[in-house]
Amino acid sequence: MRQIILDTETTGIDPKQGHRVIEIGCVEMIDRKLTGNHYHVYINPQRVIEQEAINVHGITNESLVDKPIFSAIADEFLDFIRGAELVIHNAAFDVGFINHEFSLLRRGFPNVEECCGVLDTLALARKKHPGQKNNLDALCKRYFIDNSSRTLHGALLDSEILAEVYLAMTGGQTALSLSGSDDNAGDSEGEGSAIRRLAPGRAELRVISASDNELQNHQNKLEQIQKKSGNCLWLAND
Repeated sequence: MRQIILDTETTGIDPKQGHRVIEIGCVEMIDRKLTGNHYHVYINPQRVIEQEAINVHGITNESLVDKPIFSAIADEFLDFIRGAELVIHNAAFDVGFINHEFSLLRRGFPNVEECCGVLDTLALARKKHPGQKNNLDALCKRYFIDNSSRTLHGALLDSEILAEVYLAMTGGQTALSLSGSDDNAGDSEGEGSAIRRLAPGRAELRVISASDNELQNHQNKLEQIQKKSGNCLWLAND
């Protein structure tokens, strides 16, 4: 399965008020493994970025003057995501902005949902951790993922971090906690919930089957139990 972990940065919070996309970051994952393939672009929004947004992502109006406008990257971006499942934190926000950008082009571009699946990791996190903080920083803390480089929001960096969070939420095995503490209390979990990851590139586990002699010895032992007790469950279930 091909998945694209995606994030955007924008000039503000509402496309209906004329706000635009200024950065798109995507990382590719196939069969739950990052491929190293990514898509990243800064975009000239042809409008002023609100100061509140600059405080969040640090992208200034001056830094985007020489960047392409959305119409110049729309085709290559659509080609990159088409047919994949998009993994997005608070998907309604990013998908809403991308669909708005496509609609402004008036060239028959489809909505994102028409050409891609969409998985919202915020909805997933709220289901797994009800009543807790489920923003990206909180999830990094909960799943022991290093996000120390995230001093500001950035589409590509946030996509890379979200990929780790998504894998931990959907496939990471947690250790059993024997402390008796309530792992659901508060915003963080105890040490007993650290993710145990298998090393990348590990050798496949060997499957060792019993020999014919071992199988016969096992059968003989079961028959001995049957003679002594008159009720061997293993024989009864054969």
